[in-house]
Amino acid sequence: MAHDHEPVAILGVGTMGHGMATSALRAGIPTMVWNRSQEATRDLAKLGAEVAQTAEDAARWATIVITMVTDADAVVSVAGEGGVLAALAPGAILVQMSTIGVAGIERVAAMVAAERPDVILLDAPVSGSKDPAENGQLTIFASGPDEARPRVTPLFDALGQRTIWAGTVGAGTRLKLVANTWLAFAAEAVSASVALAQGLGLETERLVDTLIGNPLMSPWQEAKLHRIANGEFSAQFALSLALKDVLLAQEAADGRLGVLTCLAEEWQQAVEQGLGHQDVTAVTLWLEQQ
Repeated sequence: MAHDHEPVAILGVGTMGHGMATSALRAGIPTMVWNRSQEATRDLAKLGAEVAQTAEDAARWATIVITMVTDADAVVSVAGEGGVLAALAPGAILVQMSTIGVAGIERVAAMVAAERPDVILLDAPVSGSKDPAENGQLTIFASGPDEARPRVTPLFDALGQRTIWAGTVGAGTRLKLVANTWLAFAAEAVSASVALAQGLGLETERLVDTLIGNPLMSPWQEAKLHRIANGEFSAQFALSLALKDVLLAQEAADGRLGVLTCLAEEWQQAVEQGLGHQDVTAVTLWLEQQ
């Protein structure tokens, strides 16, 4: 393992964090992982990861610490009660990579400024799902002090195919919310079109034949359409997580985008019908039931 890289700790190895840890290890970056459930860390240990018993231990070991947890409350809890902020060495970099919304990143930034002004905070949420995370093909919306860029570039190059530096802390989150809104409507276009086609008595395969190659369809939408046609709704991007991101965008828009509100209400109903653990395209199933 190459030891010219700074040691990295990844806190939270769910679907995305696990893939990111795999990519970091593949690049030869010394990596420690921590997760509330130790089960998720076992195969990473076999790949060469160190496993921390506590988030505090991981933060003490690394000079770059990534949080990849569920929401802003989880980030604040890990950083505060979990002892991460207190354990970081002066000059360490804390990289917040979850999608936690504008209010969320402002809470985290205020916490770091008040308790550890000697720590560098980066706001760097990512775009991508399970496969891109595992293959180092994420898009990273990074923001924060310029001085941190050279230190995190090897890590970001291992995790993503593209890093977009958006400005000061918080700009990355804002850009991610816009990108997520685009993604949400792209997913809705697929689900609503399939549901309409079936309501009109058309087979999904006919829709596939009609739309494939259409310049208005992205490769991502094409892949989703094929999965729907094959009845495959296992989560690549879980509907419940997609809904969380839509609600964060709706909050940031302060109710000014009525169509986003309608989308959130529709997806919320689908989640309440038990589809939240399936892929975002499972909205198709709910629409067909209507």
